[in-house]
Amino acid sequence: SLPPVSIMLIFFTLILALCGVASIDVNKVSTLENLVEAESFRPSVKHEDFLRRGASIHTDNWAVLVCTSRFWFNYRHIANTLAVYRSLKRLGMPDSRIILMLADDMACNPRNVEPGSVFADDVQRLDLYGDNIEVDYRGYEVTVESFIRVLTGRHKEGTPPSKRLLTSPGSNVLIYMTGHGGDEFLKFQDTEEISSMDIADAVAQMWEKGRYNELLFMVDTCQAGTLFKHLYSPRLLGVGSSQVGENSYSWGHNAHVGLSTSDRFTFVLLQQLEEVQLGGRKSLLELFRAFDARKLMSTPAFMTDQWKHRVLSQVLVTDFFGATVAVDTSIVPCPLQAAAAWGG
Repeated sequence: SLPPVSIMLIFFTLILALCGVASIDVNKVSTLENLVEAESFRPSVKHEDFLRRGASIHTDNWAVLVCTSRFWFNYRHIANTLAVYRSLKRLGMPDSRIILMLADDMACNPRNVEPGSVFADDVQRLDLYGDNIEVDYRGYEVTVESFIRVLTGRHKEGTPPSKRLLTSPGSNVLIYMTGHGGDEFLKFQDTEEISSMDIADAVAQMWEKGRYNELLFMVDTCQAGTLFKHLYSPRLLGVGSSQVGENSYSWGHNAHVGLSTSDRFTFVLLQQLEEVQLGGRKSLLELFRAFDARKLMSTPAFMTDQWKHRVLSQVLVTDFFGATVAVDTSIVPCPLQAAAAWGG
């Protein structure tokens, strides 16, 4: 006969199975090959109905762009964030739908040989700062607390609308973060850290409060994929620059500025976004395929286990990176070229 402990384990296993409770897979971060294989998945009607409970029709797009690093030698992290910011505005997303959080001001740094400018490349010399930028959180305002308050909507009394993520159940939300990180954490201001559990809890609150329809979470940092480890909310995609145990690397060196002006993952992202036109049909799967490990010098991480209602080949880049209606922004695309070989 079975010992009492074994009988109890079997009993509780049956109860969990009957209740439909499944364990969370903590090894759910996949590679590009797994991502392509997953495209054969087609959600059932019942599954789609379940995922759409409490969700709405896609109505608008929002973005939260976060650079968590200070100091001149982290110039590239500011440039990373401003590169995504520029692409969003070029594709029609207004400043009122973008929460921009910059932990430092490189444009006004006394070491900057080009005052008032921030560059992501050294070929076309694309100025990412310009004269039309709205920073919502700057300097020491960029903290773990302020970031979580933005996501969850739990602000202090008197916080102006420009610092709030005023989304609805029909909003698609892009969260982009860059800085220095490690296994399941991302540093803020070199003084504090946000953990993968913190992020998972904040996103769960967003879903429970009806603050998003679909969510794309992108991270450019070392061991970026580990930040997806505890995410469990529906209709969520995670994309990171590296897997567990891997570093994320900067791209090239700008001799004029005196340091690297971009990270490889974000440089590839910017190259791809500059090819997207207003009303374009480029899919997220095409975008993800551009993250070549040979160019990145790290293995890109993809988290798709909570994305079960649409296949990625049918999800447009402009479903997250741009406006939901055609808007003429008069910002001209600037195709980027690498001055140095990718292997350098």
